[in-house]
Amino acid sequence: MTMMVAVRAIAATTARSVVRSTRLPLQSPSLYVFAQRKSHSHTLLIRQMSSEAPSVVTRLQSSGLFRSQGLIGGKWIDAYDGKTFKVHNPANGEVITNVPLMGKRETDDAISSAHDAFKSWSKLTAADRSNRLRKWYELLIAHKEELGQLITLEQGKPLKEAMGEVTYGASFIEFFSEEAKRVYGDIIPPTLADRRLFVLKQPVGVVGVITPWNFPLAMITRKVGPALACGCTVVIKPAELTPLTALAAAELSLQAGIPAGVVNVVMGDAPAVGDAILASSQVRKITFTGSTAVGKKLMAGAAGTVKRVSLELGGNAPCIVFDDADVDVAVKGAIAAKFRNTGQTCVCANRIFVQEGIYEKFADAFSKAVQSLQVGDGFGEGVSLGPLINEAAVQKVEKFLQDATTKGAKVLLGGKRHSLGMTFFEPTVLTDVKNDMLLSREEIFGPVAPLLPFRTEEEAIALANDTNAGLAAYIFTNSIQRSWRVTEALEYGLVGVNEGLISTEVAPFGGVKQSGLGREGSKYGLDEYLELKYVCLGNMGSN
Repeated sequence: MTMMVAVRAIAATTARSVVRSTRLPLQSPSLYVFAQRKSHSHTLLIRQMSSEAPSVVTRLQSSGLFRSQGLIGGKWIDAYDGKTFKVHNPANGEVITNVPLMGKRETDDAISSAHDAFKSWSKLTAADRSNRLRKWYELLIAHKEELGQLITLEQGKPLKEAMGEVTYGASFIEFFSEEAKRVYGDIIPPTLADRRLFVLKQPVGVVGVITPWNFPLAMITRKVGPALACGCTVVIKPAELTPLTALAAAELSLQAGIPAGVVNVVMGDAPAVGDAILASSQVRKITFTGSTAVGKKLMAGAAGTVKRVSLELGGNAPCIVFDDADVDVAVKGAIAAKFRNTGQTCVCANRIFVQEGIYEKFADAFSKAVQSLQVGDGFGEGVSLGPLINEAAVQKVEKFLQDATTKGAKVLLGGKRHSLGMTFFEPTVLTDVKNDMLLSREEIFGPVAPLLPFRTEEEAIALANDTNAGLAAYIFTNSIQRSWRVTEALEYGLVGVNEGLISTEVAPFGGVKQSGLGREGSKYGLDEYLELKYVCLGNMGSN
């Protein structure tokens, strides 16, 4: 496999919502009733939403965080050949701005800048790096509102969720600003009396950081925080769909006193940028969040220079509701696990297994809760679900639904594009789903909740583990004994018990099987950016 082949798929993986929102009615298996909006009303809503974007951009520009150039060696630059590409608002398809279409030359220069900066950044005291990271955290929090608006503008998620992402993303910078002072080595008892044995921990070097569009801030800070804490420098390649948040975060890193060249951002031609990162001997590690298919190709491409690789890849999360569970707790947890970010997260509940004894009761309560979710523009009041990221995402959801209904699944709620148009999709609940349907085998990445019945605990575990993925899982039960048995039996890196939102900066995040390599967050996240060096001092027994 050539490096170019290995990175071409990056473009595919790093490949809309109106101010007014609507609620969905329940649909019986035999009847679907939905009041279609008149075309002229829809046009008025789109115009209303369109007027929001310029005001947001104006506010962001006045804050100094609306950057539209790449960052190399502390300087904001355009593509060397002057080429640009458009960044769109997924809610209405309008162009937010143009950013540089960078490629190999710009990436090579960014790598060189990071390599040069590494020499001094890695030599700073841990306390110095800690103080600068702390300042970066404080600036992120101080600009929470502007950053949240920017995330909603280019990614589409509801503003409340976007601001929550800022808090969540900033927490990694805060946590690792503190952990920077706790990169401890070891003293090993020697086997010979005249020797002294030590283990040093040293930064791995320049890190290539490739991030997705669904969490345009948090996926950067979760990787860059520990890298900088350890003394590494970074070249960030954000998703083409959401580069503006990365640029704003980088601007704040400069304001925090992080030296030029420590944080670099290039975007544009994904194959060219990825190829340069893979080919460079100066890049010693790649960290990637995205699809499993691309992760495998990056692993193969990294082999040419034997780079270290951290991968956070796709999931197929089971959510198991046992008949002894508190149904209200289970519904609330399943809603949170399934529908945040419009179902566009790698830890979303992809399959909801419900024990037969409460299947009908849960399906009814769950559907009523889903019915209350409001679809609309992320800036709208009370909106729960924004748009899907692009047309390709909608077509994927439609493909999965067609496969499921053809094979016998029934649509209880939703099931099609929303009347708001663009890439809005109705929150959907399916019953009579089987584990061999496409939406049970692959990541949905959309607002579709399949409900699958099961009889016994053993059957639930077998169904949940029947996948190549192993990122997140959720179980709902009031039995402590069962919670331990099932947790230990599930082949997943993360397990939530009676809770649907479980990620935090203080705990390790990562998967098993084909969901990735390594862990992010927590004290274990530091290890991904450190090399161990064994030192033996001999002849220590004489003067």
